Amino acid sequence: MAGARRIVFLPHGNIQYSQLHPSKRRWVIENSYEPLFDLVLAHDYRIGFEASGETVAAIARECPRALEKLKALIGAGKVEPVASPYTHIMLSNIDPAIGRATLIDGRDAWEEHTGVRPDTGWNPECGWASYIPEIFAEAGFKTLVMDADSFLLSFPAIREATGLSFDVQGHSNKNLLFRIESFIKDKPDFLRYITNPSRTSAGLHLIFRSDMMSNLMLWYLMGATEEHREQPVALDEIRAMLAAWQPRIEQTGTFIMPYAEDAEYIGTSAYFYIKQFGEARFFESKPESVERFKQLLDTAVAAGYALSTPSEVVATAAQVIENDLIYNIENGVAWHGGTAKAWANTTYSRLLDPVCAMIVNGITAVGRHLGSGPGNGDERLRAALRKVTSAYVSDSRWPPAPTSPGRFNVEESIADLFAANTLVGEAMAAGGIAARRSLYSPALMETQIRHVRDELMQMPYFGE
Repeated sequence: MAGARRIVFLPHGNIQYSQLHPSKRRWVIENSYEPLFDLVLAHDYRIGFEASGETVAAIARECPRALEKLKALIGAGKVEPVASPYTHIMLSNIDPAIGRATLIDGRDAWEEHTGVRPDTGWNPECGWASYIPEIFAEAGFKTLVMDADSFLLSFPAIREATGLSFDVQGHSNKNLLFRIESFIKDKPDFLRYITNPSRTSAGLHLIFRSDMMSNLMLWYLMGATEEHREQPVALDEIRAMLAAWQPRIEQTGTFIMPYAEDAEYIGTSAYFYIKQFGEARFFESKPESVERFKQLLDTAVAAGYALSTPSEVVATAAQVIENDLIYNIENGVAWHGGTAKAWANTTYSRLLDPVCAMIVNGITAVGRHLGSGPGNGDERLRAALRKVTSAYVSDSRWPPAPTSPGRFNVEESIADLFAANTLVGEAMAAGGIAARRSLYSPALMETQIRHVRDELMQMPYFGE
């Protein structure tokens, strides 16, 4: 397959998705992830599959049959496992040490349930800060999937030509990112970053995904019109897009990654109707999208592409670009031409995040006093930190008004905060320092959590 134009499809799963009720999570595993596994098992396909540690654990718990299929695919080399934080969090919005710990926990979950420890990492929502590559490397990853659109918009010429801008209240410029392609389509100096792996000076490999291609494929999966079109995206448009990228690959590199989007769009409508049209429709059955994903794969193969995995395109690349220009990407941006800071600016974040930080500070103070913090042996404090990390889940904070997360998403974070607070109190008691309330006061913190809970629960929630 040497010299072939390679193509990477990377569906990624998040079982804690906003507006996905816990009672329906097994349904999503059975109607989205499992049909995807069945599809790849039944045909000569090779893809990547990313899932948070929480998602992998949920597959194992709720649908062991699906987990066995995933393990078979990994064993056959038909699926490369791609890991991310154990909890789906905005890594650029929290302490890097917490991010590093949950990345390790995410890899641990994959190894526990599949026997394989992934080397390729996914950064939720592609939220950016300078420490992102560092914590992935420290967690043991060799390759990180990057957002090409955020990177390309760090070049002043592209930002000026496209007229795209970032705002901390902005979720997305997703349907406008075609402007980037219009500008770079004949510019090899920019195209090469999408068609080749990069490498940081610290040795972490990078491969880039882009909404320039992914967005069109998503709309095809949903059988829906893009923006205000009268006709849905047709398969001929997918063929034309793949054909347009072939000479660009031949001129500048060896591969493209046209689909790195939510796995839940394969088999369900996931968040599509609320995101695109503001309609209170979540996770409706869409079995036809499984067949449409098959059509995407078959169309790519018919066009002369070789279906490949993330690690494979790194291993077979004709060149790897030394690339520290990623550090010019703006702090606080995210994929879809949006910003990670938008997640930090919702009402839910403004109420939840300070409480999370207070408990983290308490864990640190108690651990320092005991000489056995969460990183070196105190299992209660370690469990407390995991609960706080779970409370940081992005999907209890998004989206902003006039839409919202599900009330149940927010309730899960509140429950995690209560649990973390209890664990810190237990660690203090076990260490004989329960009276040292100047370090941390579990009783007072419980009132803080209740106060925030009451304010959040009095708010209206979209779709109720």
